[in-house]
Amino acid sequence: MTAPRVVVIGGGVTGLATACLLARDGHRVTVLEKNAELGGRAGAWEQDGFTFDTGPSWYLMPEVFEHFYRLMGTTTAEQIELVPLQPGYRVYDEPTGVAAAEHIDVSTGADAVAELFERREPGAGIRLRRYLASATKTYRASVASFLYNPFSSWRDFANPAVFTAAPTVIPLLVRSLWSFVARRFRDPLLRKVLGYPAVFLGTSPFDAPALYHLMSHMDLVDGVQYPRGGFRAFVDSLVEIARAQGVELLTGSDVTAIRSENGAARAVEFERDGRRSRLEADIIVSAIDEHHTETVLLDEADRSYPAKRWQKQITGPSAVLVMLGVDGPLPELRHHTLFFSEDWHDNFDAIFGPSPRVPGTPSIYVCKPSATDDGVAPAGAENLFVLVPLPPDTSIGHGGVGSSGDAAVGEVADAAIAQIAAWAGIPDLASRIVVRRTVGPADFASQFNSFRGSALGPAHTLAQSAFFRGVTRSRRVEGLFYAGATSVPGVGLPMCLISAELVLKHVRGDHTPGPLEES
Repeated sequence: MTAPRVVVIGGGVTGLATACLLARDGHRVTVLEKNAELGGRAGAWEQDGFTFDTGPSWYLMPEVFEHFYRLMGTTTAEQIELVPLQPGYRVYDEPTGVAAAEHIDVSTGADAVAELFERREPGAGIRLRRYLASATKTYRASVASFLYNPFSSWRDFANPAVFTAAPTVIPLLVRSLWSFVARRFRDPLLRKVLGYPAVFLGTSPFDAPALYHLMSHMDLVDGVQYPRGGFRAFVDSLVEIARAQGVELLTGSDVTAIRSENGAARAVEFERDGRRSRLEADIIVSAIDEHHTETVLLDEADRSYPAKRWQKQITGPSAVLVMLGVDGPLPELRHHTLFFSEDWHDNFDAIFGPSPRVPGTPSIYVCKPSATDDGVAPAGAENLFVLVPLPPDTSIGHGGVGSSGDAAVGEVADAAIAQIAAWAGIPDLASRIVVRRTVGPADFASQFNSFRGSALGPAHTLAQSAFFRGVTRSRRVEGLFYAGATSVPGVGLPMCLISAELVLKHVRGDHTPGPLEES
């Protein structure tokens, strides 16, 4: 009997992981990737001896990576070299005068974090321990019963594991993350340390449900690691595994349509090297932006969502990314450094509020992988990746190399560089930059077909979290599945790996709520 033919649309992390799992399960798999390089948002860019990750930079939830590798018959240690970061990151608070901003280093482990909280707010240490215990309990309940759950029918909600986890999870859905934190801690900077992970979920701490305090288990309990060689090393491992499983990887292949016949997936049409092609398929997996799949690739009769769904969607932020090669050392910055603006309500209102705008003083994230990895910058130089969260608005424009790119993107980048220089006390930062590249919201739209130019996908509000987020199996077309950051379970590399496993579960007809058994 001929093995079923699978076509995976999108060669990002989700697409590659899905291809790996389905190929190991006996399917003939082809991946069609629009761009010239595999990896999607987890890309890389090189210039003059500097190598930049152009997307994800936080390695969290290591057990999810390990589980995926074990499903593929290998281990994390065999594939990538992980370096623990201690402290996990540095935080700068907005200065009130002309001096450099106050900063704290956030170490990993409940004991170290409790000591930090106690020093800044007497009595906060014991409250922090209780907070982290709750975060860990919620995290484990979510992994065991919700994140890996395909929820393919209403019967899946009646699973005993879901009932067991419900008392832990449900009460956390009725209040915001910020209110949950603010009830327990008074110090503004400590509140921000616990609230900022909402940004990595594509939402505001004022809108994210308190359920997401589980994020503090990831960085403060489990800790932060870095894959030597950057996240490109992780992508390369997926590519090698896929090829070893016999997956056909076709880059420069822009999918133009998904075709069905008698209510079942039938073929994918695409353009490659200026020629139009058609690939027959028994199973089709869309591992790209869900909005693009629904509104462009599918005929109207095959769409799972009505048009009003996209009008109502709360889209996660876009961003200006700035990649900088800097001459000389920058001891003022850690591998991960966060710059927190004072007025968070205004900051987040600018991004998520009714009148979107570029924040006047944004909260900025800076990654300096050269603090950990000698291979990403020339000797004596530093590699910086700067992320400035913005509203999802493609009119802000495109970035470019050097001084090229649209004016608004360049202005955001210049302001971010000046802000980092002033707050961290690096007055000559701008004059030491030898390599520069920017990425704007319009680049996310053109390169990844991202809805509204979002850098992440739908925001993780209550109505857009877990099984509320969308479908992983088409409601109209048998054999068509959705995966990736814009689908279930959500944003981030671990979620992309879990999303790939949900496709495998659907194909197998597996309704279990937790991770698959490792062979």
